[in-house]
Amino acid sequence: MDERAITQLDKIIGKRRWIERNHLLFRVGETFQNLYIIHCGQFKTFQDNMRGKQYVTGFHMAGELLGMSAISSGFQDNNAMALEDSEVCEVPFLHLQELCAEVPILQQHFHRMLSDEINREQRIMRFLGSRAEQRFAIFLLDLSARYAARGYSSSHFQVLMSREDIGNHMGLTMESISRLMSKFRKNGWIDTDGKNLRICDYGAIETIANDDDIEAQDIATTLSRKAKARQPLSSKATANH
Repeated sequence: MDERAITQLDKIIGKRRWIERNHLLFRVGETFQNLYIIHCGQFKTFQDNMRGKQYVTGFHMAGELLGMSAISSGFQDNNAMALEDSEVCEVPFLHLQELCAEVPILQQHFHRMLSDEINREQRIMRFLGSRAEQRFAIFLLDLSARYAARGYSSSHFQVLMSREDIGNHMGLTMESISRLMSKFRKNGWIDTDGKNLRICDYGAIETIANDDDIEAQDIATTLSRKAKARQPLSSKATANH
């Protein structure tokens, strides 16, 4: 966009709001007026069923928009909770629509963001028909790609979501997520230190995520073992020492 268009966009961005960890930015049923750009921090969106059980619909990080699913109905259909102390910028939707009509390139960008949101929903649907290992691998690759798109490391990043939330999002139990993390660590595919996670064998995780065959896990294990076997003798001697 040219300087004039950028200035116009800056003018419609409203105040910044600071949301403390575990506090809600908006809740189900509220009237939709603003979109929210995550300036820093991370959020989870979720819904509660009739019995009060929580269903995690997504995780969102800096640079992403919150509230887009409310555009069609005019009411929020999710709760948005901060996973850490976070800050958002309010964008009045009516003003954004008016500006999009004046600045075609902004409208194109907004449509791309809507398309990305649809694609993310489709990836979530893919979780439901896949094995537990594949769901977890897809989740890790998705996080990796989103961090990389923001200029951060694609292999070493923080996982702020609780194991319970991750399992809820993927249709698995918290115990299943713990077992999967242990299994991935044991096979040398990932390493963890508190909230920090490092992908050690991207190829193995990619194999599990993309191969629907039940033997994908065995293929990834073989790849990992071959990689270790190719280590220089000096490295092995050092490791043994």
